[in-house]
Amino acid sequence: MRLPKVNLLVKILIAIALGILAGYVFPLWLCRIFATFNAIFNQFLGFLIPILILGFVAPAISEIGNKAGKMLLATVALAYLSTSLAGFMSFGLSDYIFPSLISPSSAGELTEGHNLVPYFTIIIPPLMDVMSALVLAFLMGLSLAYLDGKTLKAGFIEFREIISLSIAKVIIPLLPLYIFGIFLNMTVSGQVATVLAAFAKIILIIFAMSFLLLLIQFLIAGLVAHKNPFKLLWTMMPAYFTALGTQSSAATIPVTLRQAIKMGVSEETAGFVIPLCATIHMSGSAMKIVACAVALMLMEGLPYDFGMFATFICMIGISIVAAPGVPGGAIMASLGLLATFLHFSEANQALMIALYIAMDSFGTACNVTGDGFIAIIINKCFPSKAPDDPILP
Repeated sequence: MRLPKVNLLVKILIAIALGILAGYVFPLWLCRIFATFNAIFNQFLGFLIPILILGFVAPAISEIGNKAGKMLLATVALAYLSTSLAGFMSFGLSDYIFPSLISPSSAGELTEGHNLVPYFTIIIPPLMDVMSALVLAFLMGLSLAYLDGKTLKAGFIEFREIISLSIAKVIIPLLPLYIFGIFLNMTVSGQVATVLAAFAKIILIIFAMSFLLLLIQFLIAGLVAHKNPFKLLWTMMPAYFTALGTQSSAATIPVTLRQAIKMGVSEETAGFVIPLCATIHMSGSAMKIVACAVALMLMEGLPYDFGMFATFICMIGISIVAAPGVPGGAIMASLGLLATFLHFSEANQALMIALYIAMDSFGTACNVTGDGFIAIIINKCFPSKAPDDPILP
């Protein structure tokens, strides 16, 4: 008899609960074993992040460039603009709302957990830093798109499969144990109650922000298409609720496609835009990542400003385009940027993973519903164009 499959969110919630419980009952020597695991896992994660960026961004750029056409360029530009604007909206609202809900003075060093010291660790230096990986990924991706190199491109695609396999078979299965160790650490250091109280506030605010984002997107779509925006948004709701269950943009494509056609998008345009946007349009994910980052920086009492987040948001719109298609893939692809631009420590990144995955299905649902907004605009701009129209006449 087969046991039912438990999704990642449930595993993370169980890990958090068990970590808190274990923090009260485990002896110190046993807690230090989990601290040792976390220290080694942190090293491996730091090693993997730059090659994850290289392995996903380079082939993604090369594949997009190989299909160059007016409709493609318009769809990619609109998806990036939507993702970036969602990030800026999220920053503005978070910066306005969260300071009144989260007190930096009561936070202290929430995630450091100095009471637990690992028995040992293994230093695994990354092959390159995050910016080097991004620059190299752009250089290789654009060059492969221009040269149409088949051998090297095939090698990068296989490399992407290796990194995907590493995430799916190593990182994701071990993630609940890692989160368990983080909350065990925080419980021992006496900070877990403050963190959980802040988490509850953050999740409620971000949930409300996701609906505001969708409302804005479909108001714009309604203006462009001269249709009732509320009726358009209501038509996309089956895709929203399907994504809540699947936690996957790709798995929701058939429903998203059907609902886009019901909104009046031509089958040709919907068949091109919806599958593409399932990969490149991440407005809900960007909104969540930015809001969570602002909240955690307030919890830690870390300084931040608009300029710091502006750079982060512009870069995140690129990095999560190639996010691996697994639950939590967007946050995994963003860890390097969090460390580079927002100076997140390893423990801060672990809290980001936990907080993000707690809302993962809502971000995915926001992403796929927003794909309908992009399909409407592209359908209006290219009413009789085929998706493979050349850039030049």
